[in-house]
Amino acid sequence: MRKTLFVLFMLLMLFAMPALAQTPGGDAAAAAKGWAVPIAAGIGFGIAVGLAALGQGRVAASACESMARNPAGRAGIQLFLIFGLAFIESLVLFAFVIVFIKVV
Repeated sequence: MRKTLFVLFMLLMLFAMPALAQTPGGDAAAAAKGWAVPIAAGIGFGIAVGLAALGQGRVAASACESMARNPAGRAGIQLFLIFGLAFIESLVLFAFVIVFIKVV
């Protein structure tokens, strides 16, 4: 069942690419550029930040739980906690750069 859904999803994405690759001509392109791109970029960035915050919360909760279960491994757990949080935060910063480039 999952394999069938995956194949259907991939086919849908394959057929959606040519439709989304076409650009509208004339004044429609200028009208679409107006407010649509900054609003879409803001919504996308909001989703990225929200999901990154959820991920950081899960990472911190798991690290606290693992340190409570194994106090002797605190140093190693804390090191990987900081690395994980830094990687998640860097993804948010990359999303911010992409939004900034796309809007400006």
